Amino acid sequence: MKYRIAIWAGVGLLVAGGWALYALAGAPPALSIGDPLLPLVRLTCPIAILGSSHPISLYSVLLANTATYALAGLIIETLRHRLHPAK
Repeated sequence: MKYRIAIWAGVGLLVAGGWALYALAGAPPALSIGDPLLPLVRLTCPIAILGSSHPISLYSVLLANTATYALAGLIIETLRHRLHPAK
């Protein structure tokens, strides 16, 4: 179970890192208010909701998204083990 939660956390880190690379790669400001991908960013990286009104460092975003995905993984894996116990 610990391994699966670590995978969830790693995915959270990769998702936030991918969005950071996308935002930094564009010549015009990517992920601004008119960007059609903004709802997807806010869904996959919840700290981005807070980041739209307050400046947040990249390292804080990576850490927060990693922790968010680890917590989601913990909840999902716990429910999975309770609903489908090993025989």
